[in-house]
Amino acid sequence: MLKLEELREIIKMIDESSIDEFKYETDGIELKLKKHRNNKNEGVTVYQPVQPSDPQVQQSETVVEPMQQSDSNPERQLNNDGQNTRSVDYDHEIISPMVGTFYAAPSPESAPYVQVGSKVEKDTIVCILEAMKLFNEIEAEVSGEIVEILVDNGELVEYGQPLFRVKTK
Repeated sequence: MLKLEELREIIKMIDESSIDEFKYETDGIELKLKKHRNNKNEGVTVYQPVQPSDPQVQQSETVVEPMQQSDSNPERQLNNDGQNTRSVDYDHEIISPMVGTFYAAPSPESAPYVQVGSKVEKDTIVCILEAMKLFNEIEAEVSGEIVEILVDNGELVEYGQPLFRVKTK
C-alpha cells in the first residue's frame, strides 16, 4: 500500500514531467493518473498600448513564442525544435529504467561518475536516479566510451528516456 507521502511524490513527479498518463499496479492495487494540459506549442498574443501620436497605427500586436528550455549542457547542441543537431558516433544508449531525478554525481560536492570520454565497463555506475526518495545507481550495461551526455544534473527524466550515448568496444 502506498503511503500518502509517496503518493504525493508520484503526483508531483508526474506533474513536473511531460508524461500525460501514469499507471502503477502492486498487490492488487491499481493507481492511474492522467493530466490534461494546453497545447505547449501555442504562442501567446500580447497586445501593447501604442502612443496616440501616430494616427495610422491603432494597436500593436506581438506574438511571443514559447520559450525553449535553456540548455546548460555544453555537450548538447539543440536546434529550434529542441532536437539534437550534433552527430555523434555511438552504438548504444543508456536509457532511464524509471521516472526520477537524474544526478551525475554521488553528492553535490563530488565529481561526476562519468564525463564525455570516460571509459566504462558493464558494471560501471554512470549516474543515480532518485525516485520516491530512493537513490538508484544506474550501470552502463556495456563496455565502451561515453560519447554524449543527454541530460543535465538535477533534471527530471522519464522511463525509457536516453541518458548517455556510448561507443562500444
